[in-house]
Amino acid sequence: MMNADFDLDRPASESRIVVAMSGGVDSSVVAALAAKTGAEVIGITLQLYDHGEATGRTGSCCAGQDIRDARAVAEKLGIAHYVFDYESRFRESVIDDFADEYMAGRTPIPCIRCNQSVKFKDLLDMARDLGADCLATGHYVRRVMGESGPELHRALDPARDQSYFLFATTQDQLDYLRFPLGGMPKTQVREIAKELGLGVALKPDSQDICFVPDGDYAKIVKKVRPEAGEGGKIVTRSGEVLGEHKGLIHYTVGQRRGLEIGGQPEPLYVVKLEPETRRVVVGPKSALAVTAARIEDLNWLGEAFEGEMTAKVRSLSKPAPARFDGARVVFDTPEFGVAPGQAAVLYAGDRVMGGGWIAETEAAEEVLAA
Repeated sequence: MMNADFDLDRPASESRIVVAMSGGVDSSVVAALAAKTGAEVIGITLQLYDHGEATGRTGSCCAGQDIRDARAVAEKLGIAHYVFDYESRFRESVIDDFADEYMAGRTPIPCIRCNQSVKFKDLLDMARDLGADCLATGHYVRRVMGESGPELHRALDPARDQSYFLFATTQDQLDYLRFPLGGMPKTQVREIAKELGLGVALKPDSQDICFVPDGDYAKIVKKVRPEAGEGGKIVTRSGEVLGEHKGLIHYTVGQRRGLEIGGQPEPLYVVKLEPETRRVVVGPKSALAVTAARIEDLNWLGEAFEGEMTAKVRSLSKPAPARFDGARVVFDTPEFGVAPGQAAVLYAGDRVMGGGWIAETEAAEEVLAA
């Protein structure tokens, strides 16, 4: 089993490491690597949303089975393990925000909100209260020491990189956080788990938002905000009514399926959502082309930077050449699938420079018309 550098300021024998344990293979291996350093290790699991218990489905983050798995790993490693009930906090800061964003016609990313609030604020505060030297997590991202301190970089394995979801990590948090898996492929992580005989070695990765394991976002939003099911009109950009819909929560910008409007000369996509009028505005694919996006709540992790940058506007999209003018991300060539509510994350090479939430976009058609 490889040694992981936790970059401790004191000898490991005098140090304490808190590990965020979700019950999955990644955080379990982090706990094992931490224990191998000789430091005192405390595993903490936050019970956020017990949807796994309700549905009988495993693989959703911090559900009942995950808590049992985390506890079993801690016992195997001989480390302390504590479970804290954070369902109320999670509901207020993540689930309610998720519903409100959909209600406002935006495309939410709850995993970022969770990292921004519960995981990298509450859990980090808890680790400090416990006198830990650092908080270690199973995220696939790298903490690299630069001339001005720690920097956030993409994971070496691009297929596992989670840096997009961590753009809101502050410099103060980055000083305290450790990401031991950022330099490993997933296959190596599972091999370590197998070598140690951890029961989670072959546990499948969760592919869904933890509190929506069946993918039915609308059901969750309507449960939190019953008024979300109010219908409205599907219209063209000129206002021509093409049909009816059963609630804005069933649609996101860029969506084509589910519109159920036939007889059109070309495929139509959702190009805008209007919560005030409850209208779904549709248009041709060309109407989705965006030249710039204004962002808000900027989190900047680097010094002033004027070199070449790229931007990601979706977790699975390829970084696109872009520049940042202090308020907007301006793309070198038009981007598709850019929507308010998503995050725009800026990179210089592999380094995360910062990012923010997309407040509005500038359509390529409007720029050309001007």
